[in-house]
Amino acid sequence: MKRYVKQKVFSFRDSFTVKDEEGVDLYTVVGDFFSFPKALHIYDAAGAEVLKISRRLLTFLPRYQVFRGDVLAVEIAKEFSFFTPKYYIDRAPFTIEGDFLAHNYEVLRDGTPVASIGKEWFTWGDSYVIDMEPTEDELMMLSILIVIDCILSSD
Repeated sequence: MKRYVKQKVFSFRDSFTVKDEEGVDLYTVVGDFFSFPKALHIYDAAGAEVLKISRRLLTFLPRYQVFRGDVLAVEIAKEFSFFTPKYYIDRAPFTIEGDFLAHNYEVLRDGTPVASIGKEWFTWGDSYVIDMEPTEDELMMLSILIVIDCILSSD
């Protein structure tokens, strides 16, 4: 199952659209205009907020919290590594490993790949493809992708 994520280029805040393989809009990701700490909201096609992503302050490496409603679902943190980016997800059995150029990532559940995230080259704005198992939580995979993009854009 694939999801396509495209960042809107001419926007004063972070803004993404998420489409399925047929090109149907599934989700919209919108960042707060001036918020401290950085916060993003994910809305479904009906306009209901399904996730909120917020950066934690005063951490050595970037760390983001993902909320479903008012409940903390997971925390995603960048791990210290030299050549390939790695991320740790607290409260979930996932780890994330990237390639040297930070354009391709694998999401692993207990060491087994369950999804891949690829950043497309030479596009207007950032464009990503998430290829995941149909049994995986697509909102969780989408939040992982959004956090990775936030961390890459702040580095």
